Amino acid sequence: MSRINQTVADVTARIEARSKESRAAYLELIRARRPSGFARTKLTEGNLAHASAGCAVMDKTQILGSGWPNIGIITSYNDMLSAHAPFEHYPELIRDEARHNTATAQVAGGVPAMCDGVTQGQEGMELSLFSRDVIAMASAVSLSHDAYDAVLNLGVCDKIIPGLTIAALRFGWLPHVMVPAGPMPSGLPNPEKQRIRQEFALGNVGRDELLRAESESYHSQGTCTFYGTANSNQMLMEVMGFHLPGAAFPNPGTPLRETLTRASVRQALQNSIKGDYLPAGEMIDARSFVNALVGLMATGGSTNHALHIPAMAAAAGYDVRLEDFADISAVVPLLCRIYPNGPADVNHFHAAGGMGFVVRQLLKGGLLQGDAMGVAGPLSTYSQEPWLDGDMLKWREAPDASGDLDIVRPIEDPFAATGGLQMLDGPLGRGVIKISAVKPDRHVTEAPARVFDSQEGVKAAFQAGELDRDVVIVVRFQGPSANGMPELHGLSGAIGALHDKGHKVALVTDGRMSGASGKFPAAIHVGPEASRGGPIAKVQDGDVIRLDAVSGALDIQVEPAEFNARAAAAFRPNESASGLGRELFGGFRGAVSNSEQGGSVFSMLGER
Repeated sequence: MSRINQTVADVTARIEARSKESRAAYLELIRARRPSGFARTKLTEGNLAHASAGCAVMDKTQILGSGWPNIGIITSYNDMLSAHAPFEHYPELIRDEARHNTATAQVAGGVPAMCDGVTQGQEGMELSLFSRDVIAMASAVSLSHDAYDAVLNLGVCDKIIPGLTIAALRFGWLPHVMVPAGPMPSGLPNPEKQRIRQEFALGNVGRDELLRAESESYHSQGTCTFYGTANSNQMLMEVMGFHLPGAAFPNPGTPLRETLTRASVRQALQNSIKGDYLPAGEMIDARSFVNALVGLMATGGSTNHALHIPAMAAAAGYDVRLEDFADISAVVPLLCRIYPNGPADVNHFHAAGGMGFVVRQLLKGGLLQGDAMGVAGPLSTYSQEPWLDGDMLKWREAPDASGDLDIVRPIEDPFAATGGLQMLDGPLGRGVIKISAVKPDRHVTEAPARVFDSQEGVKAAFQAGELDRDVVIVVRFQGPSANGMPELHGLSGAIGALHDKGHKVALVTDGRMSGASGKFPAAIHVGPEASRGGPIAKVQDGDVIRLDAVSGALDIQVEPAEFNARAAAAFRPNESASGLGRELFGGFRGAVSNSEQGGSVFSMLGER
């Protein structure tokens, strides 16, 4: 392991310095609940009777006697969504493994798991970001029975892992292990799927052809295979140490996946007071979150983590800001090209070396802090990959050479010298852009603006041919307080088609564009958001906007005095305020923090 890069060290130190008081308060909170015995020993007889009434007879004696450790299972299982369907039988497997290790396990509770793929462009997407905080609260309710000595969190996708992580850190006196399910086997190649989407947007193919392509892409149990938020989550859990090494990407239903799940049970018990006590809140520190930033940049991960990492960090008492993203991005090279940043999917990435190879390269370059702790030991050991020797799970050092240089590269020969995300700042506010899939000649875009208050308006203008030119498409009133910040990925086909015609085209929005942000430049999460009077609410049709991903500038070529004198466009809540349960989230929209602080209803660090 090489000497730590100075910028990485400096960013870690400044996060620690600005978070000194909040981190100290957090540690005081969790250390006050440090267990002195198994959790059930503090329950009354009546409490215990209720906690064991539904158990199998073979577990009831041990739960009533409080002589074995008890694992709580938080599950995001549902059988509608491919990524979470594999979890159906995990509790049975976990209970069996626990019994073989003189322990018990109970499903403490379930959390909702919604899919942005199902709700994309639909009304339900307006609940998507808020579902993260609901998941954290649902997990907290589940663990409030206070009868558990360790926790296994079963989750994978977009808001589920961040929500589970927030709750895990608020219950940070307990050891927590994240237990994934893995990606589905490869189907229709992602570039072909995207081509057909664009052909549909242009009217060249019909719905039958589009549905066939989508069904061949998303075809079995497991996570979607492109490198969006779900698979970026799994990368983060590895480089933060919440997984067993190499647990992210083995496919569901394989012997290796089952063996890793059983090993997670044993690891959770080892980290409980039965073994060498390692509570999640003390295992995770500032190094862990900087490692998350490094992993995000090196792999070209999801823009959604510009929301989730600050929210997760705040749960542990840390204040992570966009400047931290920007400074890490400037020194971390891009090592991976996984769709939408290249044609390969996560199965190809895993076969070409996967997380073990990436971790090994980042340690070698002094970019990953290997002395940070994970559930299975220091991060320096996460350069290993799991394998089966017969029925026995073993780990070996990941390969030092890439299996495919078109997918993953060594630290000495990256795809790009800097990371996949860039902070933007200027008269229109602050935001982020994902540039790992954008060709260098499109990193700077300057064109007249066309302003919309909804994505439906963009689609109608595209169909009418009104956008068939150089244009910066501004979509406002899409932030957390306006409508819950739905993803605008449904615009990808139309804007991508304009890009392919050779037009200089970009998107500027206070909304989000998902982990699948693609080949055209998109300035997203621009804040302050329009519904709170941000500058983006003053943009008018025809204003020339310059988006410069090289210098990090988001500029508007209007005289400052004239621009500042303009009245902001009024926010008019529309049908998004009610229907499909959205009226239940009015309090969330009113209380939510700005995007830079994670778009969260929790104010653990207060407003900046």
